[in-house]
Amino acid sequence: MMISAAGLSVPSFVYGTAWKDDQTERLVGLALKAGFRGIDTANQRRHYFEAGVGAAVATAISKGLVRRQDLFLQTKFTSADGQDHRLPYDPKADFSTQVRQSFDSSLEHLRVEMIDSYVLHGPSRRRGLAPADHEVWRAMEQLHAAGRTRFLGISNVAIDQLEEIWAFAHVRPTFVQNRCYARLGWDREIRAFCREKSIVYQGFSLLTANAGELRHPSFQRLAQRLNRTPAQIVFRFAVQAGMQPLTGTTDPAHMREDLDIAVFELSDEDVTLIERLGG
Repeated sequence: MMISAAGLSVPSFVYGTAWKDDQTERLVGLALKAGFRGIDTANQRRHYFEAGVGAAVATAISKGLVRRQDLFLQTKFTSADGQDHRLPYDPKADFSTQVRQSFDSSLEHLRVEMIDSYVLHGPSRRRGLAPADHEVWRAMEQLHAAGRTRFLGISNVAIDQLEEIWAFAHVRPTFVQNRCYARLGWDREIRAFCREKSIVYQGFSLLTANAGELRHPSFQRLAQRLNRTPAQIVFRFAVQAGMQPLTGTTDPAHMREDLDIAVFELSDEDVTLIERLGG
């Protein structure tokens, strides 16, 4: 399944690589074998092993399993506050230099010449944007202007921050990636902004952030009626609601099941039921 983003088709489903550490290469290899063509990572050794992603991608390409042009590779710039001691840049450098150093490191890790989507891992504060965020975004825009990344994006963002960056940016975000809670209407306000501005909304933690809601009797009955797993129902809902979902499953069978959401649809009533789960 593909979706259109700024005139380019991208996979409708993305495999997330956080928290996999030394299993990253093996698991990304399994995800590619299962059929995933979108891979999300970050140059943040604290939570990601970006070089493991690159090793898996290089192996898959060398074996003829995939072609680079068929892959959607997304990585992130993470500020020093989100890093551990293994920073991919000089923490004493200015922010523009940090972005360039981190990006060059990502290219080396991923063994590619271009990134499909380069994402600001999150603003430096909870509300509003700091001057540092503006400087980082301008540096990311320079990478885009140089043809080194096709798209820009932002993650872990509040609505006021998204509105501010939309007004400030020369190159506006094509992707917004947020943790998605049913009790907050599946990030309703951010999704509405994204829909209005033709931004692709990427939802993560769709299962882990909503474990209680997915045990709701009405949701369980829906899964039983459709003879689908709860994960399949949630991911199918996400696609029909206009999201690009992420999954980080480590189970090859679940990888295949997740990709099988392409073979069924939810009714409008089913979508409404899930939209209201946390209400």
